[in-house]
Amino acid sequence: MAQRIGAGHPDARASTNRTVTTDLLARLVAIDSVNPALVPGGAGESEIAAFVAAWLTDRGLEVTVDEPLAGRPSVVAVARGTGGGASLMLNAHLDTVNVDGMERPHDPVIRDGRLYGRGAYDMKGGLAAIMVAGAAAARDGLSGDVIVTAVADEEHASEGVQSVLRRWRADAAIVTEPTHLCACVAHKGFVWAQLETRGRAAHGSRPDLGVDAIVGMAAALAAIPAQQRRETRAHPLLGAASLHASLIAGGQELSSYPERCVLDVERRTVPGESAQDVERELQELLAVAREADPRLGTHLRMGLVREPFEVDPSADVVKALRAAAARTLGAEPEIVGHSAWMDAAFLSAAGIPTVVFGPSGEGAHAVEEHVELESVEQVAEIVLETARRLCA
Repeated sequence: MAQRIGAGHPDARASTNRTVTTDLLARLVAIDSVNPALVPGGAGESEIAAFVAAWLTDRGLEVTVDEPLAGRPSVVAVARGTGGGASLMLNAHLDTVNVDGMERPHDPVIRDGRLYGRGAYDMKGGLAAIMVAGAAAARDGLSGDVIVTAVADEEHASEGVQSVLRRWRADAAIVTEPTHLCACVAHKGFVWAQLETRGRAAHGSRPDLGVDAIVGMAAALAAIPAQQRRETRAHPLLGAASLHASLIAGGQELSSYPERCVLDVERRTVPGESAQDVERELQELLAVAREADPRLGTHLRMGLVREPFEVDPSADVVKALRAAAARTLGAEPEIVGHSAWMDAAFLSAAGIPTVVFGPSGEGAHAVEEHVELESVEQVAEIVLETARRLCA
């Protein structure tokens, strides 16, 4: 039996936590927040940020809207402590990816204990959990501050969390990206780069004059598997680093030797690696191309760099979360790593010990996306209990 939940479903404050959390999640999913940097004309975060700000204001938190880019707001809401306790930042993102192929992406449906809709899993389930936990922390009157951060643009350039971290800090943080109720203490980073080979244009009938930039790039491409086999750095939770060829373009017409070929690559990094390490490896590939044809020119452009994330599993925030989870789940959650990049890396780089812990579900960036409702409520309970342990 499917239950369709409208955006105007009543907010029953006297209801159980599960009812309030489910209703809140349905409201969040019903708001279009497709990232306009990914989809031109996308709705962005303005409407959902206004809803989040109003919901948290109504529950006694001190709310600030942070908008470093016009139309791309984040929300910071503080459950102010009485003083003397540690502070805890709770983090989730407001934006979603595209809705291509989805019939009713913002019409949340509940079926078999799951809520379906764009963003339900990635990551409005986690957002609902930290909002509910933050509201409960405000009622608790803890010693330390609990800071709810609902940020823009995680799915593209993470402008939201970077702006928030310029103004707010905390002693520890929890990011509620979906982890299937496991404690994530590491994730991979990535580097985008562009390799270029430059040959010499000439008529297709004049091999004596032409230098084929595409054939030159082929030598670099062919060297990637061997370079990967030589990779010895591996992380116990994340495995080995990786490199793949993402996009390639070259040549100017069928009857001419191609003057230029451009290869865009993505290198996934593990903790302990740097962008300089990646740059050296990519220069090695271009050296292979030059060795294959010394007449070639080559050039490397380094692009976006996102560092990997890692926290010591014995950090206070990890231990507190696992103890709180054991109380709710009956056992401490498994320690895991995650292959995808998250805003946790920025929090960690800012000197904030961070753990990632979120609900269960499936379908991140897929046509069908759902989150397990029981797990969303469990995340809210566990995050609140962690706050009570750290901020008391």
